[in-house]
Amino acid sequence: MVTRDSISFVFSGSGSGTPVTPAEFVATIATLAPPGFGWLHLNRANAATPALLAEAGLDQFVIAALTADETRPRCTVHGNGVLLNLRGVNLNPDAEPEDMVSVRLWLEHQRVIGVWGRPLFAVQDLAETVTRGEAPRSPGDFVAKLALRLTDRAEPVVATLNEEIDTLEEAVIDPKGHVSRSRLGGLRRKAIVLRRYFVPQRDALTTLEIEDLGWLDAHDRTRLREAAERVQRFGEELDAIRDRAQIVHDQIMDNRAEAMNQRMLLLSIVSAIFLPLGLLTGLLGINVGGMPGVDDPRAFWVVCLALVVLGAGLVWMFRKLGLFRT
Repeated sequence: MVTRDSISFVFSGSGSGTPVTPAEFVATIATLAPPGFGWLHLNRANAATPALLAEAGLDQFVIAALTADETRPRCTVHGNGVLLNLRGVNLNPDAEPEDMVSVRLWLEHQRVIGVWGRPLFAVQDLAETVTRGEAPRSPGDFVAKLALRLTDRAEPVVATLNEEIDTLEEAVIDPKGHVSRSRLGGLRRKAIVLRRYFVPQRDALTTLEIEDLGWLDAHDRTRLREAAERVQRFGEELDAIRDRAQIVHDQIMDNRAEAMNQRMLLLSIVSAIFLPLGLLTGLLGINVGGMPGVDDPRAFWVVCLALVVLGAGLVWMFRKLGLFRT
């Protein structure tokens, strides 16, 4: 049964599933014969969730782990079960994908009990496979399918980040291109946040894959290994995106420094040209006797012509020295 606050099914172990209510779950599992098992997934925000978990026979350590405010991916064997925390990209409307959503699971040979804080598309995908008659055949099959669904949902997000950094790299080498530093900073932040969860998630899946658990068969372990390798690849791609973003940032700084140097060079050349002209006009403007050309009406135009010739000569000299080259 799939509702806003819970998902609850009982599986036959042969690919079919029967919806039950959370209240019926415990009693149904108690009378279920192998290879059947059940799946109960609860909303952490529901006030009845802690009581349902306690009714299912979970101890306080497991209940506290499943209902914790913040979690990181991990795999911990506890008694006859496994506590598994994973993360999936947030594909909910108006949400940021890097604001990853946790899925907390308690896995035993005949039941899977999970808790969510926010809806996760990968969990909904798994519930939809049950309604299509493709239910998991064992807890190992369940967790392997879920791990692969999580990677399936994450792959387009990582691919989009790769496309964004490709676009920024092309823009930064284009003389007419413009790269927004805020856009670049946002891209780096996304890659860092995603990597923060993907790396421990790989370790959690690898730990689960090597644990000696009877409900994990060779096929389940192979798929868990595949999921861990895909998560490892995501982590490596996010490392590369972060490094490429740093290179783009350095290139932006180099371009800005080069543009600034060119402007400073231009200002220096202009100052060097007008410095002797200013000295000459200042010298001719001193208010003392004996200044040449004071009584000659042509003296002003002669001085102007001399300044033009001097200025042109200075420009020619600077060009000859290669100072106008960029």
